[in-house]
Amino acid sequence: MMEQLHITSIRPWRDGMNPRATNYAHYDESKANPYPILPDPLVLNNGKKVKTAKVWWNQRRPEIVEDFDREIYGRVPPNTPKVNWEVTSTTMETNGSVPVITKQLVGHVDNALDPKISVNIDLTLSTPANATGPVPVIMQFGFNFPPGFFERFRGTNAPDGTNRFARGGFGGGFGGSGPTWQQQLLAKGWGYAVLTPTSIQADNGAGLTEGIIGLCNKGQPRKPDNWGALRAWAWGASRALDYFETDKVVDARQVGLEGHSRYGKATLVAMAYDPRFAIAYVSSSGEGGAKLYRRDWGGTVENLASSGEYHWMAGNFIKYGGSLNWNDLPVDSHEFIAMCAPRPVFLSCGSTNGDAWVDAKGTFMAAAAAGPVYTLLGKRDMGTTNFPPIETPLIDGDIAFRQHSGGHTDAPNWPTFIEFASRYLKAPGS
Repeated sequence: MMEQLHITSIRPWRDGMNPRATNYAHYDESKANPYPILPDPLVLNNGKKVKTAKVWWNQRRPEIVEDFDREIYGRVPPNTPKVNWEVTSTTMETNGSVPVITKQLVGHVDNALDPKISVNIDLTLSTPANATGPVPVIMQFGFNFPPGFFERFRGTNAPDGTNRFARGGFGGGFGGSGPTWQQQLLAKGWGYAVLTPTSIQADNGAGLTEGIIGLCNKGQPRKPDNWGALRAWAWGASRALDYFETDKVVDARQVGLEGHSRYGKATLVAMAYDPRFAIAYVSSSGEGGAKLYRRDWGGTVENLASSGEYHWMAGNFIKYGGSLNWNDLPVDSHEFIAMCAPRPVFLSCGSTNGDAWVDAKGTFMAAAAAGPVYTLLGKRDMGTTNFPPIETPLIDGDIAFRQHSGGHTDAPNWPTFIEFASRYLKAPGS
């Protein structure tokens, strides 16, 4: 890919583990904003101000989408293969005290383009057995594990005293104490689903000639503006939503998304590109997610452009860690959040002591800078541009934010997200 871009090197990426390393991540707020002027989401490429919703939808938003397609996340091929969903099992079980019906599904992707490549999307759907009608569903980018898997690890602590399987560490919902995220959703009368991203596209560069990206490219390497893994995972979420639209137990107009860390990035990508998703909980998404690219705090553009993470992005993105700089990016993450408007988005991070890498303040700043678009479309912003004290919920607007006092986990903010989401999602009979 670097040969295609005509670059020979990228700048050193940040080391988040070794404070003595010469390339250790920056955590100095006085130096965190080397490029403080952000692109204005309400100014057209011709310099004219966007003053109406019509101009936003017809002109400005398409300009922003084009920049993200070409330079950041890559383009989805115009004719992606069809997915045929198969329910492989249906079981009655109890989660906490709530009877649920759980379906195991496989989405078989038509591989006529390249029969050597098979893609089978892994999805589970669980809904309250006593529901009187179609229910809202929150779908998590995560992993499907066998029943009882995590019960073996409750209370199992690492040498530093932390729970190895604290709720949220791998996408949330296991270990620790108290109700899991699934049980909290069931208490509202909602259902939950888990989509396995790696069944859609491998989480490494070597897998780019396989998975859905490789299938669409017939096993050949990508072009610079082809999609990366984040966009592929988001594509898979949209195909799951296609299935939900056919299942009578799901209210497909009330399907939300949740993801943590790299899957927080994927959650934001899916929400921005597919207007059918009703709401999103974006947890600790960091660089490549809700964090401002122009911020020098924790992970940076060079990390995304490195050999370990470049596969998440379009090939074109690599040049911003090499021949170009951060302020050469035509867009920034606040405009990506704005692409979700007017739908509600909840942004979450942990404390600096444990989750500094993802840059809670940079995430908040992006959310604040997306506010004018929500306002233009008749919705409410966060109500402030001042970074709030930790554990202060900003959930009165349609963009929401909370920084919890824990580390790199989504678990502490599930109750706040559910409170926020309850304004928008309603179970049958509520």
